[in-house]
Amino acid sequence: MIQGYTDNFLMDNTKSAQGISPLAHIHPHAVIGRNTAILPFTYIEADVVIGNNCWIGPNVTILEGARIGDNCRIFPGAVISAIPQDLKFAGEKTTAEIGHNTTIRECVTINRGTQYAGKTVVGNNCLLMAYVHIAHDCLLGNNVILANCVNLAGHVIIDDFAILEGFVGVQQFVRIGSHSFIAANSFVRKNVPPYVKAAREPLSYAGVNSVGLTRRGFSSQTISHIQDVYRYIFVMGFTVSKALDLIENEIKQTPETELITAFIRNSPKGILKSFKNVSGSEEAEHED
Repeated sequence: MIQGYTDNFLMDNTKSAQGISPLAHIHPHAVIGRNTAILPFTYIEADVVIGNNCWIGPNVTILEGARIGDNCRIFPGAVISAIPQDLKFAGEKTTAEIGHNTTIRECVTINRGTQYAGKTVVGNNCLLMAYVHIAHDCLLGNNVILANCVNLAGHVIIDDFAILEGFVGVQQFVRIGSHSFIAANSFVRKNVPPYVKAAREPLSYAGVNSVGLTRRGFSSQTISHIQDVYRYIFVMGFTVSKALDLIENEIKQTPETELITAFIRNSPKGILKSFKNVSGSEEAEHED
């Protein structure tokens, strides 16, 4: 995602870049891009690469293995690229990579990878609100929003444009699909397919994320088509395998259809379920 940063910045590793406080501790082997501001009492180790036009607030800790893109903002108390909280970690050389235009708010912690994946990745244009924790080997796409106190266990994958509201916890090895929305205070134990809203305990399908899709330019026809696909999976009472067969044979195949079916077929540990009311029957789907 940000390959080539080291090569690009080694020729411009000037600790006299604008806005670097003399009260910040920056290792002489760290690579700092142009016009990057680093405020007092921030600590930056060796083997760190920070891009151009970043703002690194006071009391930020950036440890070895960090790779940070251009135009990022990192707020006080954040700790980037600390070693994994994993007893199998044996000191191997790994990274924590953050893309361009990403904002990391107060006290966020992002651990670097283990030998399993070699890196933890946060994509471009992401917003990580205060007290988010991203564990080792997590892979976040672009335009992801994690609200306050979201906690990701190791090996979690979050695809583009997903939004997790506050206090969401995600179990290890779970994948959350693109354009999905997870309600606050949820615990995610199973994969969440693309385009859906998920809520309740246990976490269940709560409809299609029609509001988010509309805001991102999806047509009403496309949203309606996605709703039709998910009715087969969550509303009509079929098993997942039967629903997928019917979708592939009875519904028009579009990029959205193919993304949904491929995601589910590649979820061997299963996906979230439809919500069942007290009587055990499926609750009708409600759309915004």
